[in-house]
Amino acid sequence: MSTSAPTPSVNSPSSSSPHWPAHLSPHLSIPQTNLFYNAEVSAARYPDKPFIVFYDTPITFAQFKDEAERVAGYLQQECGVKAGDRVLLYMQNSPQWVIAYYGILRANAVVVPVNPMNLTEELAHYVEDSGATTAFVAQDLYPRIAPLVREGEGEGLKHLLVATYSDYLKCEPFSPPPEFVSAPRSVSGPGVAHWVDVLEAYCVPGALTAGPDDLCVMPYTSGTTGKPKGCMHTHRSVMATAVGGCNWFGSNQDAVQLSVLPLFHVTGMQGGMNSPIYNGSTVVLLPRWDRDAAARAIEHYRINGWQAISTMVVDFISNPRIHEYDLSSLAWMRGGGATMPDAVVKKLKDLTGLDFVEGYGMSETMAGTHINPPQRPKPQCLGIPVFDVDSRVIDPITLEEVPPGESGELIMHAPQVMQGYWRNPKATSEAFIERDGKRFLRTGDLVRRDEEGYYFMTDRLKRMINASGYKVWPAEVEALMYRHPAINEVCIIGTQDARRGETVKAVVVLDPQQVGSVNEDDIIAWAHDNMAAYKAPRVVQFVDALPKSGSGKILWRKLQEEEAEARSNA
Repeated sequence: MSTSAPTPSVNSPSSSSPHWPAHLSPHLSIPQTNLFYNAEVSAARYPDKPFIVFYDTPITFAQFKDEAERVAGYLQQECGVKAGDRVLLYMQNSPQWVIAYYGILRANAVVVPVNPMNLTEELAHYVEDSGATTAFVAQDLYPRIAPLVREGEGEGLKHLLVATYSDYLKCEPFSPPPEFVSAPRSVSGPGVAHWVDVLEAYCVPGALTAGPDDLCVMPYTSGTTGKPKGCMHTHRSVMATAVGGCNWFGSNQDAVQLSVLPLFHVTGMQGGMNSPIYNGSTVVLLPRWDRDAAARAIEHYRINGWQAISTMVVDFISNPRIHEYDLSSLAWMRGGGATMPDAVVKKLKDLTGLDFVEGYGMSETMAGTHINPPQRPKPQCLGIPVFDVDSRVIDPITLEEVPPGESGELIMHAPQVMQGYWRNPKATSEAFIERDGKRFLRTGDLVRRDEEGYYFMTDRLKRMINASGYKVWPAEVEALMYRHPAINEVCIIGTQDARRGETVKAVVVLDPQQVGSVNEDDIIAWAHDNMAAYKAPRVVQFVDALPKSGSGKILWRKLQEEEAEARSNA
C-alpha cells in the first residue's frame, strides 16, 4: 500500500487559505527513517541535555537512548519479541512510558498504547485482538492486567514488565508527587519482571531493521460496531505529524514544554513526546492532570508552552490561586479534542496574553491534519489543512463535493493517514473512498469551510460522545452495559455537562423481574467498576420501553434529540 506524499491539488493548503504561514512551504519532506533514529540523533547532538524532567529528576538524551536500547534487548532476548510483534504499553505518563515506547521500536516491534483507565474486560480485547504476548504495565495498574497472563502454551500474555514510578524519583522534588508515584516497589506474580531488573540485565539488541513503511504504533479507536479497532500507523505516518508539528509551530531544541496530555493518546504522544525527541527539546512530565502541579511546574521550570484540552484550560484558569503563580514564561498554548468556549478564550487571553491555537485530528491520522495558523487563529475552529493534506467536503449520501460554506463530511488524503484497521478489512474498506486516483479517509465529521479556507465543525455523522476530549462510542458502552443482569435493553446517548462539555447517559429498560431491586445509582456504580471512568454513564434514566423503528432498531437519534430539547428547556 502506497504511503508516498500526496500529489498537490487545487485543494492544497497554500491555495485554499490565504493565511497559510508565509515562511512555510505547503509541502513537507518527511525523513525516510524509522522513528528510533530521531532518538539516536538527539542523543548524539545533545547527550547531556535533559530530555525528560520528572519531579526534578532529569533523564538526559544519552541516558534515554541507552535505557531504550537495554529495554529492546530484553524484549528480544528474554521475551522473544520479533520484528512486527505487538507489545502493549499500559501506564500513566512517566519516564518508563517514553523509554518503553522507544524500546519497543528499537526491537523492531509495534507499540500498542492502552488507556490507563481501561479495566480488565477492556484490556482482554486489546490482548486478544493485537496478539500481544508482552506488556509493559505500571504497578498501580498491575491488578487489572494480571488475570490476563496465561502460563504455558497458547495465546495470551506471557510477560509483564512492571514499572514502578518511584524508581525515577532520584532527586528531591520541588513539588511533592502523588502517592501512586512515590509508592515503593511491591508487585510480584506470574510472568513479572521489574523495570530495574530489565535494565540491569544489560541485554544488547539486534540490528535496527524497521523502515519507514513498517508498522510503528497501533492506537485503538472504537466506533459504531463497539469493538475498539487498531489504527495501523507506519514510521512514516508517525514521522509526518511529529516533524510537521515542529515546523508549524517553529519549535526548537531549547524549548521546555509541559507534557501532561495522556501519552497513549495521539495528540499527547506526538506533541508531548515524538516532536520533542525529533527537536531535541525538553519535556516536563506530569503523570496526570493537576492544575496546581501544572502551574507550579510552569513557574519552576520556566515552561514555554503546553498542549491541553478545553477541560484542562477551564480548570486551570478557574483556579482561585492562579494569580499566585508566575506564568510569564508561557509563549504558546494549543490543543484540540473539543472546541474552546469564547468566554474561556477571553479569560485565557486576559490571564496570559496568549491565544489558544486549536487543531483537529484523529487516531486514524496520528494527530493533527488541520491546525489554526499561529499568527491568525480563529476561535471554535478546526484550522486549515496542514502540510500535504488534501482536504475536501462531500455530501455524505451522494459523495459529491459541496460548495464552500455548505456543511458536509470531511474526507482527507494525507501522509499521516493510517494504513487501515488491524485485521479488519471490512472496517478498513468502509473507512476509505477513492477520488482522483487517491485514497481518502472518511472522518464521519460534518464540517464547513469558510471563504478563507478555515474549517469549522458543524455536526457528527458518526454516533459519538465527546466527554472532556475523550471519544466515547455508544455501541461499545452498550455492549458492556448488557452484561449487567438487571438490564434488559439500553441506549447510550450524550447529555450536556457543565465541566465535561458532554457526558454519558444511559437510557435503560430493566428486566421486569429486577424492577425495584436496583436503582439508578446502582447501575452507575456497576458501570464505574466495569469500564474506564470516561466511558461509564454518569446519568441513568429508567424507562418502560425504548423507541424503535419498524424493523426493531432502537431509535437512538430520537432519544438524543429529546435529551437535547429537554436540556434547552431546562
